[in-house]
Amino acid sequence: MIADVEDEKPLRSWYPEIEPYETGLLDVGDGHRVSYEVSGNPHGKPAVYLHGGPGGGSTPAQRRVFDPQRYRIVLFDQRGCGRSTPHAGESGSDLSTNTTWHLVDDMERLREHLGIDTWLVCGGSWGSTLALAYAQTHADRVDALVLRGIFTMRQRELDWFYQGGAATVFPDRWEELLAPVPTAERDDVVAAYGRLLHDPDEAVRLAAAKAWSRWESSTVSLVLDDDLLALADDDVFALDFARIENHYFRHGGWLREGQLLADAHRLADVPGVIVQGRYDMCTPLVTAWELHQAWPSSTLRIVEDAGHVISEPGILDAVIEATDGFVA
Repeated sequence: MIADVEDEKPLRSWYPEIEPYETGLLDVGDGHRVSYEVSGNPHGKPAVYLHGGPGGGSTPAQRRVFDPQRYRIVLFDQRGCGRSTPHAGESGSDLSTNTTWHLVDDMERLREHLGIDTWLVCGGSWGSTLALAYAQTHADRVDALVLRGIFTMRQRELDWFYQGGAATVFPDRWEELLAPVPTAERDDVVAAYGRLLHDPDEAVRLAAAKAWSRWESSTVSLVLDDDLLALADDDVFALDFARIENHYFRHGGWLREGQLLADAHRLADVPGVIVQGRYDMCTPLVTAWELHQAWPSSTLRIVEDAGHVISEPGILDAVIEATDGFVA
């Protein structure tokens, strides 16, 4: 079933700002401690929000896509970023135990730690990747999925964004991304940045991290978002974000090529809503379309006048309508 967001419908707004009633650092092994929080109704329907990146970290706004009267809302910072420790941007940090499957295991540890039997899983961009990997591994623990800006880590998706596809729309910003990369290394931008982000010279690492982060921040929405651009220029955020994201992309997310689409049949008993902006230049619509075709129990909502980020009104409207629907 495909249902476009109707222009005449009143747009929903974020739910009110709330504060968590529980916070903690969960030891997940390998020297990592994952920061988590719980807000909303302690007796409500459990839901977990998976942030993007990887390496983007959680934000207070992510609590606000759930009705706080009806949901027990769980947020956590994935390994290496946000308030989790250690940070990926620290000199000499070891990323070998920061993989998709480590994060899937971390989610299970957190679910068990909080005494949750099953939960709704919500996420966008990389958060949709992790949500699919988790749900296909632990379908019996997932009540429903609400996904936005679908990204499945296929090589063609990476090539679109980092090997010239999106550059046809953003040639000026693409030139800025290429600036730190020697001409001889531009046939594999992701690999080149893998070297730059671990250069012995701190100035080289930081310049590369900011260029990598600015490329994404300046292309994800229809209208430039000053807050995203400012975040990309923050030293700590840029290093964590760029290093983790590049690490995942260089390894294909530790997924078989096309795995998340091929294994979508494992979601046969899991209902879900896919929200996708028509003009998403980061994760183009075709991947959401293909996921919907492979996952018959999903509903695809195409937002006609939006890009990638959840703060765009039509995207937010569709996501909140979906989370409301699963507690109606």
